[in-house]
Amino acid sequence: MGGLLFYDWNTLPFVILVLVLSFTIHEWAHAYSAYKLGDDTAYKFGRVSLNPMVHLDLFGTIMLLIAGFGWAKPVPVNRGNFKRPRLFGIIVTAAGPISNLIIAFITLFIFALFQKYGWLDGMSKGSGDAIVLFLKLMLNINITLFLFNLIPIPPLDGYRIIQDLVNLRYTETLQKFEQWASVIFLLVVFIRPLRQVTLDPYLRLGDSIINQFAIVIAPILGM
Repeated sequence: MGGLLFYDWNTLPFVILVLVLSFTIHEWAHAYSAYKLGDDTAYKFGRVSLNPMVHLDLFGTIMLLIAGFGWAKPVPVNRGNFKRPRLFGIIVTAAGPISNLIIAFITLFIFALFQKYGWLDGMSKGSGDAIVLFLKLMLNINITLFLFNLIPIPPLDGYRIIQDLVNLRYTETLQKFEQWASVIFLLVVFIRPLRQVTLDPYLRLGDSIINQFAIVIAPILGM
């Protein structure tokens, strides 16, 4: 950690590039899936786009660099435009985290290709190290984004999925939960002892996901 930053200064340019790509694809996945399922709200706001400038939230990006967590601009979705509002709402919400999971899998596959065919061998040490660092960050950050966004606390995707899953009669109970959830979440993030026994163990599930990916990729590439 360099000063106020969560990430080391040497890796910061790579981190920023990875975050821009990952956040952009995540939000595009929300917008595109909503558009394909019948809601053109995000399309009218120009969000069905891979242009990072329409998705990134300045303060959310700064928080990620400082605290290790952050956010992009939420994609506007009008569930009233869906033929099956709750089901399609879940699909649209899940599309974001799933896009990060897909990015992580593709990244690990590319990394395995580099290893199998020795593509780094003919490169300079600086170029090779840069490629390895970028791929590792792309893998780990996207796995973290996948898990982080599934936490059932507003305004994360996991909470939106819960809203669409639970019976409507529990709406009032969820609204009461919302009043305290954000405060509790901030305490968990910034109070290190709490984070070490809650958020950190949960995010370490990413190691198991990566291992499962490796098990799938190895026989495909004959490794």
